[in-house]
Amino acid sequence: MQSPPKRTRPVRFLLVEDDEDHADLIARAMREHRISNECSRVENGEQALAFLRKEGEFGSAQRPDIILLDLKLPRMNGLEVLREIKWDPELSPIPVVMLSTSSADEDKERAYELRANSYVVKPLDFDSFNQIVSTLNYYWAVVNEAV
Repeated sequence: MQSPPKRTRPVRFLLVEDDEDHADLIARAMREHRISNECSRVENGEQALAFLRKEGEFGSAQRPDIILLDLKLPRMNGLEVLREIKWDPELSPIPVVMLSTSSADEDKERAYELRANSYVVKPLDFDSFNQIVSTLNYYWAVVNEAV
């Protein structure tokens, strides 16, 4: 089996997460796995769209390679943000991974209807959460071949 090709630069993640503890867990898991990818964070849906469109304070933001999008966000929920991303021809190619504590079928179905690339239920314990972050990073940063 061939090893995955080496990337020439770190993968840029955009984390859209309003929960400080969840954001800290993701950052901690990346550090523990010595992940050198870049991870920017915004706390709500309006900031996410401003970041992606390089508006206001995000004028110099670099386009992310992957968006990790929480479902339950203030101002605009994750499904509304997902819809805006996937309807925008400039943003729609960016893979979006929905991260949620919700395992409700209707949330998953709606996310996939809106063209989410993946739906991941956030576990409550750190070890499981850590493993999921490691797996997500490995898949999107190493295994998946982006253009």
